[in-house]
Amino acid sequence: MLFEYSLRTSTVDFIDITPSVREAVTKSGVADGLAVIYCPHTTAGITINENADPDVVRDILLGLDKAFPDRREFRRSEGNSAARLKASAVGASETVIIDGGQSSFPRDGS
Repeated sequence: MLFEYSLRTSTVDFIDITPSVREAVTKSGVADGLAVIYCPHTTAGITINENADPDVVRDILLGLDKAFPDRREFRRSEGNSAARLKASAVGASETVIIDGGQSSFPRDGS
């Protein structure tokens, strides 16, 4: 079963898609199994973070910027090579367990 959601961002940021994933799990009717969350875009990635402390997101973004800075030597004319490297490092998907009709995302602050 496939559910598609579209997101649009104007800046580098994290977007909490937990409500959308939980909605898809509920709509699917699957009680026990796996959900694969996948992003086909080449400058975006999927990661799991408990989202309890905004400093964690800031620190992750800072770490990615340090690890993959924009460089003059990049040859791609669009200027998004650093974003593509970050997305490749983070990954395009996550798999979560569905148990009792609920996704296994960390609960807020846990």
